[in-house]
Amino acid sequence: MIWALGIFAGAMVVPAVAAHASVEDSEVLAAYVQARAADASGALGQSARLHGAALALDPNNKILAARTLRQAIAAGDRPLAVQAARILDKAGELAPDGRMLVMAEALRRKQWKEAGLQIDGIEEDEVFSFLTPLLRGWLAFGARKGDPLAFLNQASTNALADAYAAEHRPLLLLARGKKEGVAELAKAASDDRAHSQRLRIAGAAILADEGDRKAALTLLEGDLPPIAIAREQLVAGKKLKGAIDTAQAGVAQLLVRLAVDLNAQNAGQLALSFARVATFLAPENSETWLVTSELLAAQDQHEAGLAAIANITADDPFASTAADTKLKLLIAAGRQEEALSQAEAAVAQPDADADDWARLGDLHVRMERPEDGAEAYGEAIARADSAVPGSTPKWALWLMRGSALIEADHWPEAKTALQTAYKLGPQEAQVLNYLGYSQLERRENMEEAERLIREASRLQPNDAAITDSLGWAYYLRGNLIDAIKTLEKAVQGQPADVTINEHLGDAYYSAGRRIDARYAWNAALVYADEEAAVRLRAKIEKGLKPELVSP
Repeated sequence: MIWALGIFAGAMVVPAVAAHASVEDSEVLAAYVQARAADASGALGQSARLHGAALALDPNNKILAARTLRQAIAAGDRPLAVQAARILDKAGELAPDGRMLVMAEALRRKQWKEAGLQIDGIEEDEVFSFLTPLLRGWLAFGARKGDPLAFLNQASTNALADAYAAEHRPLLLLARGKKEGVAELAKAASDDRAHSQRLRIAGAAILADEGDRKAALTLLEGDLPPIAIAREQLVAGKKLKGAIDTAQAGVAQLLVRLAVDLNAQNAGQLALSFARVATFLAPENSETWLVTSELLAAQDQHEAGLAAIANITADDPFASTAADTKLKLLIAAGRQEEALSQAEAAVAQPDADADDWARLGDLHVRMERPEDGAEAYGEAIARADSAVPGSTPKWALWLMRGSALIEADHWPEAKTALQTAYKLGPQEAQVLNYLGYSQLERRENMEEAERLIREASRLQPNDAAITDSLGWAYYLRGNLIDAIKTLEKAVQGQPADVTINEHLGDAYYSAGRRIDARYAWNAALVYADEEAAVRLRAKIEKGLKPELVSP
């Protein structure tokens, strides 16, 4: 069936593909149909190779070159992608992301003049022209011509470009041996995002390479796992990986940030192109592989995602993140038993730590084995006191255990675990919300539950899930006015969320707003699972009865 689909899809565009064939049309057509069939079956690497074979038979076919470029970038086949891009460039039909690839290839080869010409082309294309001051800054650094920071100063006229420049100015300062970059980088990367952690590690690596370990350590303060691991490596006298001290590394870091931002705007295919180009430029940068893997997984290319994540080495500060991602991808690819085997092998090692057991617990929970998950989290907790720096905090392990015990329908034990998490992390919004909401669901300790959730909301006022919990607490305690106002805010944050829409519908109905209630319930019904759908349909048909109130 799937091969038939591939042939049909190929046949729909065959006239355009074969229109200018320089060999027998039948040869091009056969190669192209095979490529489309591989594409339809999800064989990304094979599809790219077959598209390349078709393009070799008809090297002047612009439509085929465009498809080959897209497939080759997605598959990570740099030589083929560059070949296709150059065909399109010669024909004057190279898209902006393709031009970024050609520019990156020139940088990779240290062909500075050619890179500059391609940056001029990016500016003329306009779509990504806001990046050109930063690109020219890194080009000037690589070519040792001109003042890189003078180019970055031009970014101040564009708010979007200026936001990127705030990250790259300190990196360029540090790469040029100017220590004022330390404070600037600490400010630009002050949040807890993985991207910010990566920037701080990169800056610390530059400083360490220059022999300034004290300054490097100032960028590695805190208990976030990658930061703590990098700090431990530095203190132990090991070389810190990840310095951004070349034009290639700088542009790669720029492109991977752009990929994350594009993905947030639902431009996943374009985001993948830029992430892949970043891997071509700086394969030693683990963030490029993590982002590429995530983007591939979002397109159901799990095997390709696994191949990408395999590029992160065991001594990288983000190795634990990569291990978590690998297990998730194995499960998504239908290789659950392989994932389980790897996780069990890890905990069987003499040096197995809390994170190894936590990873096994996560896997059991995803495989709908919550009791096994709770047991594994218990083992993780037992090892947490002697865990290596940067491992999962103990409060988080108790939270995970509590969550697994709830899934296993062991509420008394779950409540004890969540209360322990609260004692260890009294200012952790996740703990406050989970403990509070779990009690709301069981209609117990309502006043205390509301207090916990209110504090969680104070800590994270823009978290839609926590806002929903607070609105639901208001509802259950009879405060309809604040309930509706709060739940409406939660819906604005997560308009497609089933639970939030159902909660809002219940609140509307109780306030006499019957039409609004049914509208909210219908919105919840769109993505509801079967159990929730039965309850929602009953409410839509009969109205809100006591037995139909949301859990």
